[in-house]
Amino acid sequence: MSNDPMLRKPPKKNGANIMIMHSLKVGFSFGLTSGIITTLGLMVGLHAGTHSKLVVIGAILTIAIADAFSDALGIHISEESENQHTPKQVWVATIATFLAKFVFTLTFIIPVLLLELSEAVVISIIWGLSMLFIFSYKMASEQNENRLKVVSEHMIIAVMVILATHYLGHWIAVTFN
Repeated sequence: MSNDPMLRKPPKKNGANIMIMHSLKVGFSFGLTSGIITTLGLMVGLHAGTHSKLVVIGAILTIAIADAFSDALGIHISEESENQHTPKQVWVATIATFLAKFVFTLTFIIPVLLLELSEAVVISIIWGLSMLFIFSYKMASEQNENRLKVVSEHMIIAVMVILATHYLGHWIAVTFN
C-alpha cells in the first residue's frame, strides 16, 4: 500500500468516522490542556511580577491568538509527521486544537474584566484546575485507567506550573524593578 494519499484506498465509512473522532479528540484535549496551563502560568507569573490588569489582559489575548495558532501548527506538523493520517484528519486535529485553545484561553479574560486582579487570578486558578480535573477524570474513565492516578498526575503538574510561574514573576519583579 502506498503512502501517497492520492493512491490510498479510502477507509471504510465506520473507520473514517473513528479516525475523525480521534482527530477531534487529539485537537480538543491538546487545546484545552495547553489553554489552561499556558494561560494560568502566564496570568499568575505576570500578576506576581507586575500586578497590572492591562498586562494580564494583553497576555491572555496574545495567547488566545498567537499561541492558539502556534499549537495548531504544532499539532498539524506532528500529525503529518506520523504519516498515518489523511489530510482531512490532520486538518480536523489542527482546527480542533486552534478552536479549543482559543476558546478556553478567552474564558480566563472574563474574571479579569469583572474583578480585581488578585481575585480574578484566584477565580481563574479555580476555574482552570476544575476544568482540568473534569477533563482528566472523564478521560481516565473512558480509558478504564485509575482515575485517582491520572487526575493526580495532571493536577500536580498544573500546580507545579502555577507555583513556578508565581515565584518566577516575583523574582523578576524584585530583580529587575
